[in-house]
Formats: sequence, C-alpha cells, structure tokens
Amino acid sequence: MPGKPRRKWGLRALALAGLIWPAAAAAQADTAAQADANEPARAACPSGDRYERGLERVDEITRGQGRAVVEALSRTSPDLARYVIEYPYGDLFCRPGLTDRQRQLAIVAALAALGYTQPELKVHIHGALNVGITEQEVVETMILMSVYAGFPASLHGLRAAQEVFDARAAEQ
Repeated sequence: MPGKPRRKWGLRALALAGLIWPAAAAAQADTAAQADANEPARAACPSGDRYERGLERVDEITRGQGRAVVEALSRTSPDLARYVIEYPYGDLFCRPGLTDRQRQLAIVAALAALGYTQPELKVHIHGALNVGITEQEVVETMILMSVYAGFPASLHGLRAAQEVFDARAAEQ
C-alpha cells in the first residue's frame, strides 16, 4: 500500500539506547550504592529471644511507633503481636543482604501497592525517614506505584506520606 516511507528507527534507536541508557542506569546505581555505603553494614543480630531481638530492631527503625502498634494489638491478639515482632524484625531485619534503607523503601512500596494499609504505611514511612530515606524518595516511590499498583494506590500513598511529612514538621 503506497504511503509515506517508514523511518527505520528500530536498530538505530536500540543502538542509541544501548549507549545512553546503561550509562545513565550505572550512574544512578553508583549514586544509590554510595548512599547505602554510608550506612554501616549491620552485624547479625545477637542470638537469643526472637521477640526481644525484634523489639530492639523495631525500636531502632520506628522509634517507638512500632512498639505502640504491637502494644495495641496485644490487647486483642497477643499471639499475632508476638509474630509481628518475631518474624519480620527478629528474623528478617537481622539478615544480611539489604540495608535498613533498602528494606524500608521496599516495605513502603509494597504497602502503597496494596492500597488499603494506611496505618501500616504511615508507620513505615516514618521508619523510612528514620533510616535515611528522603521525603523526595518516598514521593518518587509513590509516583512509581502509579504504574504498578494504579493511580488510586499511588494517590492514597501520597496522601499518607503528606500526613507523615506534616506530622514530622509539626514535631520540629
């Protein structure tokens, strides 16, 4: 069928992207690695009671907010409150391989993607800020969630983030 000749961008565009995109990605990775390199490597948590070890870690990260959640939950379900501390904080947060910054950003993204976890999301946004994640990184994470979790989840996440930012600003 006659018409305008098609431009042949395929290989040329791919070649250009192959030169530019990896360099940009490498520069971003270097910046992120440098930021995480500033966080000292975490030694394995001491052996012993998983619950006590978990409480110590949750306090380090949430500065009391996590413990308040667990105390409230303990009134209804002491077993679940114990599990919430033992497994994630007593076990997973003591594993090597990720920094607290990386863990918190992943948790914030997951909770935002779920879209119905406002109380937990706020606690973990506080935790993310406590371990060195910036407000801008939280906002960018919420924007990214618009692609993978949808705009409603992204908007709910941004609303939760703004509430946390406002609460923290009021405390200062």
